[in-house]
Amino acid sequence: MRSLRTRVHLTASRMHKWLSLIIGLQVLIWMTSGLVMSALPIERVHGEHLVDRKAQPPITGVSAVRPLGELLSRIPGPVEEITLRMGQGRLLAEAKSGGRTFLFDPSTGARMLQISKDQAARIARESWKGGGNPEIKVTEVENLSPEFRGPLPAWQVTINDTTHVYVSRDTGRILAVRSSTWRLYDFFWSLHIMDWKNHQNFNTWWLLCFAIGGLISGLAGTVLLFMRWPVRRRRKVLRGTPVSASDPHNTAEEFTRP
Repeated sequence: MRSLRTRVHLTASRMHKWLSLIIGLQVLIWMTSGLVMSALPIERVHGEHLVDRKAQPPITGVSAVRPLGELLSRIPGPVEEITLRMGQGRLLAEAKSGGRTFLFDPSTGARMLQISKDQAARIARESWKGGGNPEIKVTEVENLSPEFRGPLPAWQVTINDTTHVYVSRDTGRILAVRSSTWRLYDFFWSLHIMDWKNHQNFNTWWLLCFAIGGLISGLAGTVLLFMRWPVRRRRKVLRGTPVSASDPHNTAEEFTRP
């Protein structure tokens, strides 16, 4: 009958071998994707070198703003926040209510219509930092996708066939910038979290099972390392402790070392 030590050794060896075969490729993908994502500057992933989303012209014309109560009376439902900002070359009042954002002309109190195609193209062009005279194409975003997850309604402004600038139809704000660098990052992100369809769920059963398998394989490897550590075995031989002939490391070379 095999000793407890031998049974532990064989069990750990089998677990380590088979789990390594099963999850080895995914572990390689984890390391590769992690390296790529770490190497890509997050500023370039967000497209900050292409589009300036945060630039705001100085606010002017505040003296002509209508009374706040008049603006509030034109908004359906309770108002969470009102912000004055410059946009489209003039002063705008931006009000948030019920999960939506509404634009008003603060000088008249009139609610403004949604941002048009031409206005979206102008916003993207004025924010463009890539230089030159970019080719621009504007389309309506009808459905959410891994590239853009809202909020809707929005315009997709395509610049030079590679960069997508998403502009809110409610507020005219730039919501997202998607470039070739972002798509490369997102591809490796989907491989890293094992969500190949939506690229956002890192609680998938695939990821959980492979992570548990990797942990068990690592623990089994640690047990094998402890049991096969050369210094420990050499001390056994020097003390004259008998070693099982079934031990895979029981070689003539080891037992004849000085």
